[in-house]
Amino acid sequence: MQLPFGRFKNKSIFGLDIGSSSVKAVEVKVSPKGFELVHLGVAQVPHEAIVQGAFLNAGAIADAIREAVSGAKIKSSQVAVAVSGHSVIVKKISLPTMTREELEESIRWEAEQYIPFDVNEVNLDFQILNPGAVEGQMDVLLVAAKKELIDDYVNVLAEAGVTPAIIDVAAFAVANAWAANFEVRPDEVVAIANIGAQSTNINVIAAGVPAFTRDISVGGNAYTEEIQKALSITFDEAERIKLGGTSEEDSQDVVPHEVEQAMRNVSDAVIGEISRSLDFFSATSAESRISKVFLAGGSSKVPGLEARFEEKTGLPVERLNPLANMLPSSIYESDFVVDMAPFLGVGVGLALREGSER
Repeated sequence: MQLPFGRFKNKSIFGLDIGSSSVKAVEVKVSPKGFELVHLGVAQVPHEAIVQGAFLNAGAIADAIREAVSGAKIKSSQVAVAVSGHSVIVKKISLPTMTREELEESIRWEAEQYIPFDVNEVNLDFQILNPGAVEGQMDVLLVAAKKELIDDYVNVLAEAGVTPAIIDVAAFAVANAWAANFEVRPDEVVAIANIGAQSTNINVIAAGVPAFTRDISVGGNAYTEEIQKALSITFDEAERIKLGGTSEEDSQDVVPHEVEQAMRNVSDAVIGEISRSLDFFSATSAESRISKVFLAGGSSKVPGLEARFEEKTGLPVERLNPLANMLPSSIYESDFVVDMAPFLGVGVGLALREGSER
């Protein structure tokens, strides 16, 4: 983990976002003036090769990784990757003040009280937040990931010929990208919803650190499947229409009303799921006033989603462009990169990590 947000260095690693629909390989160069996108590669992952975070076709995933890295012309073999889903638990807990060394000795016992898994079946990490903010107490961000999930990543990366230098949490990676492009205000509480193909990572950030993190099992594939059913077309055709394209057949064959209604129904469902998580945060936290919601991920490109979100929740909404604060470069100016920007939150956030971090 890299907390608090806003400290960025990068040496010899690149970000590798292994999503259920595509793999994104991202390399950035950091200088005193800012950061620059220097390499980007994207490869499609076969449908259902990854289902709710489980690797069902490791060979196809490894092939996609190799294709993305090769296409990006990245020479480094050291990668930062991110995990998410039900096998990853993130909890903000309050403990009596102690040193990091003392916490390292007691963290497994503390974790047993907060995670629903056998502590012997998980990898644990933690970060002390705002030490000394309350006398005698400290907030700790606890992360637990099932060992079998980590093993899946390590094995598929080895098959692809790269080595994991950092294994992060997807919601934290997107928050790194957000902090690199937007002002982190100590008095502001913002929510980031990274809408992927099969799931959505939600991260509420207060005073620059995570206050609430949750993954929910709803994502952009729901739009695709609804359009597919409404129009009796293939999954790939429906995916293209979802992002604002047209059918490969005569565009007159697409019934605008049916597409619009299908998209609206799914948008309302996605917004409802995200809103329930934000409402839960508000009801259980003193830091309850969310001032803005940022939508990230490929499905944030769904036409009308931002406006619909604002209409349903009353919250200001903005699409997160993880390349908004990038230094000018020839690669960034390409139409392909501009079109891909919403998909790159996790990859950019990972690429900003430093290889020497935990």
